[in-house]
Amino acid sequence: MRPGLNKKVLCFVDEYGTAGQGPLYLGAVFVLARDAGRIDKRFSDLLEPSVAEVHAVAMRDGYLQGLLGRFWTEGSAGRVTLLNNKVAERGGTPPVLYAHAVVETVKIGLRHFKRDVLRRETVGNVDVVLDVNDHNDHPEFDAEMQRARTEDGPFKGVNRVTKLDSAASRLLQLADVVAYSRKWITGAEANADGLLKAYGVRVQ
Repeated sequence: MRPGLNKKVLCFVDEYGTAGQGPLYLGAVFVLARDAGRIDKRFSDLLEPSVAEVHAVAMRDGYLQGLLGRFWTEGSAGRVTLLNNKVAERGGTPPVLYAHAVVETVKIGLRHFKRDVLRRETVGNVDVVLDVNDHNDHPEFDAEMQRARTEDGPFKGVNRVTKLDSAASRLLQLADVVAYSRKWITGAEANADGLLKAYGVRVQ
């Protein structure tokens, strides 16, 4: 591994809700690139053999809570930052709204990741991986990403933004569960402190 690459940070982002159509929550998973394979395997090993892909909205809350709780308590604390960010409603087209939401979520998550995992003040080697959808696979979204990478403070540390089908990445599927976990607050099954203590999910 070339010098400097060992501190590359990967950020996986998925959503619960739709930009421009009511509440939107982004779930994000931050991990060092060198740890990503182990974290991916840890999450995969907790799944039932019949689970080909995790789609939180199609699964029972009790199962998801057990899954996320075991993932966090069985060795992930201190290696991963999990963030659920409620995106404020604002004007703009859905692709632009989604872009702003991604930038905001990444900046917030990096702040926690630097403090809780890296234990350093700066990070400038970040790749963002998104679950591809109609809003982020759009020229307006791409233009906002380029603008933010050039002008927007901590987001200037992002090297690239990649879009994948979530079927290709367990860590994107984990981000989907993190995004969905906000439902447990709106449904009064938990509060923000409860999400952090039980599942490691920070709520913004």
